Amino acid sequence: MQADTKIQQLLNQLNTVIVGKSQQVSDCVACLLAGGHLLIEDVPGVGKTTLAHALARSFGLQFSRVQFTADLMPSDLVGVSIYERGREGFVFHPGPVFAQVLLADEINRASPKTQSALLEAMEEKQVTVEGETRALPEPFFVIATQNPHDQLGTYALPESQLDRFHMRLSIGYPDRAAERELLRGQDRRDMLDKLPPALTPADLAALQHTVSQVHTAEPVLEYLQDLVAATRNGQWFAQGLS
Repeated sequence: MQADTKIQQLLNQLNTVIVGKSQQVSDCVACLLAGGHLLIEDVPGVGKTTLAHALARSFGLQFSRVQFTADLMPSDLVGVSIYERGREGFVFHPGPVFAQVLLADEINRASPKTQSALLEAMEEKQVTVEGETRALPEPFFVIATQNPHDQLGTYALPESQLDRFHMRLSIGYPDRAAERELLRGQDRRDMLDKLPPALTPADLAALQHTVSQVHTAEPVLEYLQDLVAATRNGQWFAQGLS
């Protein structure tokens, strides 16, 4: 089966769960195929968690969700060693970060110390606990959601954390037609339990390899460098206003 056919089948399935947001769904899949991590910024209740869960099930990947709160500790995320008398020693109990798809829900409600626990995981796909480095599963994909900064109890993500994300998007409220379909249809969270894998982890690995082989023409690279330079020098907004 052709790669584009596999991807279209995946998108069709996801669009039955996330209604009226085909562009956002496509962007989410593109981020995963590129081997990056995704940050979704939006108000509660627009389907961020459902999208992450549907994507994991559609690829047949191990899914883990962590609700970030102000009292969440780094050890709650990466794991901790506990002394077990039967083994007469400490045994490491892995945290929820040891999953193929990790949903960091409302990531900006946790303290910066807890947020920093994801830095090594997202960049190196490994975690170091008590001096020992442990590899994370392959693939490892983080989907983080955050609420608007004007809401109470939120912490702004540091630049080093934002740099780990390949893409940042907003889902937004559905339009009137999509909203009517949601009102008439089945609860999308109930649909997740019956959602079959559209592709396999092996298919994902093959698609990611195909993406890495895509040739980028020199004019495109030149344009990207110009965009980065303009943004870095503060010229982007000036050009947009002229």
